[in-house]
Amino acid sequence: MVSNGQGWLQIGELTTAFALSAAIGLERQIRGKSAGLRTQTIVGTASALILLVSKYGFGDILATGQVVLDPSRIAAQIVSGVGFLGAGLIITRQGAIRGLTTAAAVWETAAIGMAAGAGLLLLAVVVTAMHFVVVLGFTWLTEHLPGGTGTTRLRVSYVDGQGVLRDLLALCTSRRWSITSLRITDDRDGEVTVSLDLTGPDHAAAPTVLAATEGVRSIETTDDD
Repeated sequence: MVSNGQGWLQIGELTTAFALSAAIGLERQIRGKSAGLRTQTIVGTASALILLVSKYGFGDILATGQVVLDPSRIAAQIVSGVGFLGAGLIITRQGAIRGLTTAAAVWETAAIGMAAGAGLLLLAVVVTAMHFVVVLGFTWLTEHLPGGTGTTRLRVSYVDGQGVLRDLLALCTSRRWSITSLRITDDRDGEVTVSLDLTGPDHAAAPTVLAATEGVRSIETTDDD
């Protein structure tokens, strides 16, 4: 039964939103779109939570038989304000979009805070648990989808003038890794730093494999998401 707006019915509604938005995200992920499985699922689930907050979260401050105030306007303003914050986290660099999942997670966090503040503690806990399913479980899943949709982003520094970049590219080819992005970020004092994105079988092992190349000084794994 429904208890103060946070019973099995509402959990079922949240789970339905989670499953349906994940299905849309899976389709986007397979087709190589920037807002993929994790982003779509977070946005869909957080939207459902915000709607439930507006629907059930303010009954205890409204007088029976008359409207004293419209507290749902507060929820609406939070959504708008956090939308601007999320937009600031999304960047476009050389045609690649970064930060979508981070922006969606900030928006989701706002929804969770709204639910907790409205007294819908169970719903807030459920969506928090769903968040970890998205960012941990779905990360593994995206790396095993058709087409090798997972990406490893590296920042590699190496000695200039010794053909190190050529050796790195040859090693990637031999491991059947595809380089989807490569750009020089620094070139001074005889040392070149490049940023590259790798996809392909077991691409997560790239830092260890490439670090063994002669002339490589350092490798850092980056995550712009």
